[in-house]
Amino acid sequence: MTEPKKEIKLNKITDFIWEIPKTGKMNVPTRIFASEELLAKMKQDRTLEQGSNIACLPGIHKYAVVLSDGHEGYGFPIGGVAALDFEKGGISPGGIGYDINCGVRLLRTNLKKDDIYPKIKELLDSLLQFVPAGLGSSNITVTKEVLDGALNKGAKWAVENGYGNQDDLEHCEESGGMTSADASKVSDLAKKRGRKQLATLGSGNHFLEIQYVDKIFDPEIAKAFGITEEGQVTLMIHCGSRGLGHQVCSDYLREMERNFPKIIAQLPDKELVYAPANHPLAKKYLQAMSAAANFAWCNRHVIGHQARLAFSKTFPDSKLETVYDVAHNICKVEEHEIDGKKTKVYMHRKGATRAFPPGHPDVPAAYRDVGQPIIIPGSMGTASYLLVGTQEGMKATFGSTAHGAGRVMSRHEALRRFDGEQVKKDLAQHKIMVKSVSKKGVAEEAPGVYKDIEKVIEVSHQTGIGRKVVRLKPIGVVKG
Repeated sequence: MTEPKKEIKLNKITDFIWEIPKTGKMNVPTRIFASEELLAKMKQDRTLEQGSNIACLPGIHKYAVVLSDGHEGYGFPIGGVAALDFEKGGISPGGIGYDINCGVRLLRTNLKKDDIYPKIKELLDSLLQFVPAGLGSSNITVTKEVLDGALNKGAKWAVENGYGNQDDLEHCEESGGMTSADASKVSDLAKKRGRKQLATLGSGNHFLEIQYVDKIFDPEIAKAFGITEEGQVTLMIHCGSRGLGHQVCSDYLREMERNFPKIIAQLPDKELVYAPANHPLAKKYLQAMSAAANFAWCNRHVIGHQARLAFSKTFPDSKLETVYDVAHNICKVEEHEIDGKKTKVYMHRKGATRAFPPGHPDVPAAYRDVGQPIIIPGSMGTASYLLVGTQEGMKATFGSTAHGAGRVMSRHEALRRFDGEQVKKDLAQHKIMVKSVSKKGVAEEAPGVYKDIEKVIEVSHQTGIGRKVVRLKPIGVVKG
């Protein structure tokens, strides 16, 4: 990680909220949601500088936001949130990221942790057989028509073609697909990269994780989410739009750089380049980004279906039901109450989870009385969390909260410090089995690479932007 290029002034608002005041080219202040310990980690890279840079974007409302898992990224920091006006703002690929709709799906099961431990190796082998990881190619046939269907319809295409069911769709953000998608706005190169990757896990920080309910903080809301007792087994799927989404981001960054040299000249960082709201390229990128997001929803949906097959091979009476599916890297057109009136914005969330409150029309009907489920994964050796959205979060962070533990070192540094085989042995001592196609991948994602998830979650809970419902702990992990 690089050192900050400039000193950032910070004002303390509460023990967990800080503000970079509006200075220089900033149009609004920047709010940071962090404890003093997490803030100190942010100061070790360019997180705060990037957070203040976001505030320089035109049409930005209220303030830029950096969440408790924040760390340096491309343009926006990971954990960055910004609402850019639909008329006067724009849309920035750097505010979404390369892995468009990298996200998480959580499924609950009718199994208990004591059922799983004796057969964990068999189950992990089965999962890896049904869900290719690493550089493995898809084990479903993906024609041009199949790919366009996934891009235009998302998870709905999967259900129409025998993968998963309607209940899965009803428990997904956006019902598993954005209607703004247009496959024709995705390049042939991006489609070529994606064709062999649908229904695959990939590598990096993507995983399948068998977990159990370690602690229930709010029994009433947990019950609404279908979590009924401690020891209940869940499955978490973490992946995104794979090479297709990466190429979409690259394609449109290059196009914006060619079209908007004057805009770049006015920005504190060229990585923040954006398409102005009134420019055709803004709509075109939104359509392509939405298609990539749909690819990711379809991908997690098919993986969920394949995981059911893998579980049934080991546990014939197993039942897996989708709790929820959330995006972590995305931009959407949303309405938020700002200065007392409803305002339409391009809502950028990069390494951030949507966290809508009870009563919000975009929360699935099954959860509308309690609020949207928020799924926040930890690392291979630590807990993950299920939280719930709040009214406070709508006011404080545009209905957004953290998305994970947040890295504290680069992959290069992780490879220097950790050995994949040793990481596996260490985790086995804690009754966590790891199945991976790459030792390198395990080393890059060692638990020591990440911040303390407990401290990240506590900030969300204490500031009211995501209330604790359930803590989940790992039993077995499939990695690329």
